[in-house]
Amino acid sequence: MRVTDDVNQALANLRKIRRRLLLCAVLSIAGGALLLARLTYLQVLRHDDFQAQAEDNRIALVPVPPTRGLILDRNGVLMAENIAYYTLELAPSRFSRLEQTVADLAGLVDIAPRDVRRFRRLIEDSRRLEPLPIKSRLTDEEVAKIAANRYRLPGVEIRARLFRSYPHGDLASHLIGHIGRISQADRKRLDDAGELSRYLGATHIGKAGIEQSYEALLHGRPGYDEVEVSAAGRVMRTLSRHPPVNGSDLTLTIDLKLQSLTEQLFNGRRGALVAIEPASGEVLAFVSQPSFDPNLFVDGIDPASWQALNEDPDKPLLNRALRGTYPPGSTYKPFMALAALETGMRRPGDLTADPGYFQLGEHRFRDSRPEGYGSVDLHTSIVVSSDTYYYKLAYDMGVDRIHSFMKPWGFGQRTGIDLDHEATGILPSSEWKQRRFRQKWLPGESPSIGIGQGYNAFTILQLAHATATLANGGRPMRPRLLRASQAPGGPPERVAADPGEPIPLRPEHVRLVTRAMVEVNRLGTSRVVFSGAEYQAAGKTGTAQVIGIRQNEKYDVRKVAERHRDHSLFVAFAPVASPRIALAVIVENGGFGAQAAAPIARAVFDFHLLEKLPPDRAGIRLPPMDESEIRDVPEDLEPERVEALSTPAQPGGAR
Repeated sequence: MRVTDDVNQALANLRKIRRRLLLCAVLSIAGGALLLARLTYLQVLRHDDFQAQAEDNRIALVPVPPTRGLILDRNGVLMAENIAYYTLELAPSRFSRLEQTVADLAGLVDIAPRDVRRFRRLIEDSRRLEPLPIKSRLTDEEVAKIAANRYRLPGVEIRARLFRSYPHGDLASHLIGHIGRISQADRKRLDDAGELSRYLGATHIGKAGIEQSYEALLHGRPGYDEVEVSAAGRVMRTLSRHPPVNGSDLTLTIDLKLQSLTEQLFNGRRGALVAIEPASGEVLAFVSQPSFDPNLFVDGIDPASWQALNEDPDKPLLNRALRGTYPPGSTYKPFMALAALETGMRRPGDLTADPGYFQLGEHRFRDSRPEGYGSVDLHTSIVVSSDTYYYKLAYDMGVDRIHSFMKPWGFGQRTGIDLDHEATGILPSSEWKQRRFRQKWLPGESPSIGIGQGYNAFTILQLAHATATLANGGRPMRPRLLRASQAPGGPPERVAADPGEPIPLRPEHVRLVTRAMVEVNRLGTSRVVFSGAEYQAAGKTGTAQVIGIRQNEKYDVRKVAERHRDHSLFVAFAPVASPRIALAVIVENGGFGAQAAAPIARAVFDFHLLEKLPPDRAGIRLPPMDESEIRDVPEDLEPERVEALSTPAQPGGAR
């Protein structure tokens, strides 16, 4: 019995083992089938998809930034170029701790904390594959030290990169502007505009002037390198290269020699000058003084230089030609005279008594000449600059009639010049005062408007534009600084003149006012300055008050602080028969118009029309014109002229 029981137990155990083996076999076969099915799915059905993903992990696209376009003057002289410098670059994928890498570089090159902060921002915006610059413009000694120690500096590279350079320093700096490193605000703006992809791999963008206004042309489009990377993200080799499209070269309307001469003529004084070719609207000189060196901003201005520029009481960062607004003073009188003639408020022979003041109720508006000029007609009022004549005229016309006539000339309006951030200025009207001050216009506020004071506030660009329009017989041409652009490998594209709506003027009125302006330079307030000129120029001096003087007080320049003295202004065009240049100039706190502003205008005319330098050439240095520094300007970029509608003003005789 015992043996039988043992046999039965053994058979039962055997059956259990067989069932377990069968279960294991079934499970093994099922698992194998599942693995085989999964393997078939991955290796056969999804083969193409996973192969593409593997390639994406192995291959990366590294952006290659374009070369920025050059900026040249109308004669082909370089104003902004690109120069190669060595840069210290770090590949984020090849080191673990930035602090350790910077510490390893200590003693070889000085890396400032702000360089490290800027590098961290670059890492955030990159794919961590391409090397990123941490310090620019290395010296030869620094390059040699780093090269000798590269074996112990993983991820450290030295590369030659192109950097923006302004070879003439502070010359025309407000016009050219400058570039700077792309900020977070720049990236957000580009992203909102859908332009961020154009700046892949780029570190700089235009910040002011032409560099900013024509950023779209100058920047170009990036290319990319297709590279193979390791599992650690290190670039192994370049598979293919797609070159960038470099930016377009820009030829400006500016004559850099004329620009240089004009800036030196200010001789350290504050002010601005804009010179325009009337027939085309091309800006020949665009001056704001004092200026600054745009090279300071290219790689990030240092705190000391930034503080010095910001705290300078002369405000060198202010573009006075574009954004400074000033009362025009007596330079407004020729336009007031045209307003009187065109509206019928005055006839050429009408006389106004000028006892040296204009009395309105209990208030006396004083003339610059206390004894007055006696009986004055319109011609004489311009030649001798009679304030009393224009006090009375402005009172009779009223501010709204003056506003309606002056608006088409561009006073108190943006001219549309191809620079960003142009100031509007103020051309007062009763509606403007109600909107600005919630007050009605008072009749007693009108007389000061007639002599270019009161609420009048215009830019020097607006004054030059209006003067060019007068020289053009009443046909405004939009001022412009770009003459032509040229994409890499393409032909130059000339910018066409942009005429505005003609101002309806009677030619005899234009001739009458022009004759009076000629007499200003021949017998009037600027006769000494233009004595012996070999051409005929029409001009008008202006003196604008900075502070008010009480009625019982007399202006004494010796008792007034320098920054409270009158501004010196002058507007003119020449030659009268066929104007080639029109300008407006202001010398802040320079006094009488013929004292500071008119001599600058005379020297500009002499140089532009006759190629003559001032008699005293001491200190005058013009930009070099070596052939190696000049780019060819195609022949089809000769000045484009648009005929004025009215007959050119003819010179008149003395009265």
